[in-house]
Amino acid sequence: MPIRSKWFTVVLLICLLLYGLVHAQPVAEFSLVNVVDGKTISLNNFGKQPGVVIIFTSVTCPFDLSYQDRIRSMADTYASRIPFLLVNAHTDADESAESMKKFAHDNNLKIPYLDDKQQVLMNSLSARRSPEAFVLKNSNGIFTIAYRGAIDDNPQVATDVSQPYLSQAIDDVLSGKTPATRETRPAGCSIRRN
Repeated sequence: MPIRSKWFTVVLLICLLLYGLVHAQPVAEFSLVNVVDGKTISLNNFGKQPGVVIIFTSVTCPFDLSYQDRIRSMADTYASRIPFLLVNAHTDADESAESMKKFAHDNNLKIPYLDDKQQVLMNSLSARRSPEAFVLKNSNGIFTIAYRGAIDDNPQVATDVSQPYLSQAIDDVLSGKTPATRETRPAGCSIRRN
């Protein structure tokens, strides 16, 4: 094997190892207010759950609005097995806590909708877009990112989805497996950092 190929192989292995270590790092504890009922929700609330699904979303992004029914349907499907949390980290004036609460009420949201205007959770998870989904796996009270990225492969037409990335990752975590796909590129609106 030529020297160049050996170095490439070594560098590739190091990159893969570092990629695995980054994904295996524990997710930091957070406490955010649920605009639906005013209660504070922390990661510690889910210590007995196999994992948690977190989806960054907004009240104005067209991508978020097109995913609204799909998210609600998934949350209903998995309700007894894994909790879903919606998080809004957008800081625009039309993304206020009041507009989030109105949106939750008008759309009969039963999923907790967390206000992250300080972008604590967004920065902790390095979220960049909405919608962007995260599946956190619980191992003895320590949560790590098992999956991050797109909800599926068709942000516009639900009936044309061929890769339901998020539900596949949830099923894998609930079965005690590592998701076959650990990361995908989410399509959506950029979240501006403070």
